[in-house]
Amino acid sequence: MRHIIPKTYREALEHLKSGSLHILAGGTDLMVQNRAWSETPVAFKKDTLYVYNLEELRYIEREGDMLHVGALASYDMLERHPDTPSALKRCIALLASPGLRRVATLAGNIGNASPAADGVLVLYALDARVVLDSADATREIPIEEAITGPGRTAFEDGEMIREIRIPLEDFDSERFKKVGGRKADAISKVSFLGAAAFDGDVIKDLRLALGAVNTTVVRRREIEAQYQGLTAADLKARSQEIREAYAPYVRPIDDQRSTATYRRQVALNLIEDYIHSL
Repeated sequence: MRHIIPKTYREALEHLKSGSLHILAGGTDLMVQNRAWSETPVAFKKDTLYVYNLEELRYIEREGDMLHVGALASYDMLERHPDTPSALKRCIALLASPGLRRVATLAGNIGNASPAADGVLVLYALDARVVLDSADATREIPIEEAITGPGRTAFEDGEMIREIRIPLEDFDSERFKKVGGRKADAISKVSFLGAAAFDGDVIKDLRLALGAVNTTVVRRREIEAQYQGLTAADLKARSQEIREAYAPYVRPIDDQRSTATYRRQVALNLIEDYIHSL
């Protein structure tokens, strides 16, 4: 296998024109997926492009009401940045270990496309967008279009993530909940983010997102829209209805971390509990 270490971002994009490559930054997902026996080289199955040294992609910048997060900005950088949305900071505080947060990135989690990735769950709830570059073009797509299933993305050959764009919006209520074997440093059995903004007592924006309960993060904008314009009291009175509306989309699996029955019950409980907290 070839191991390519470009000196510039432009050089990296030119290498991507040559064929299918693993793109490795922090490696917190890719290294585990390709681990080999102790003291032996990592068992990559195809040529690998190492981009961790590309400082051009290691940035977090605010422009108006938009946060631009470079592909190599680590979770640790995001947690310490003053403009990072509070929901994302809450998520990062429970994400992996301090050592991993210093190298893991949002872009890497998007590329890995796990439905249990807590950071990606937050991006769904915050209407984030992904900027993709190739040697010849740039395009920008919503996060929900970027990930098509477990380990699958809509990236075209020769593309890599340049940055993630996160709208900066104010919510009157936010709740991030991670259900795992431990409070932190564990892969989620279920994760949840609820956010709401009010105009007086009337809900003008409601967002509900669930992780690890389907092939991608579950966020149903058409359900959210049905309940905007209600008062908090009206919403609480219809909490069971909202729970039932989400039930068809909560389709978890049994695996080594949990059972489908447990995940489904917890996910629907989290929605209902959040509604009653408003």
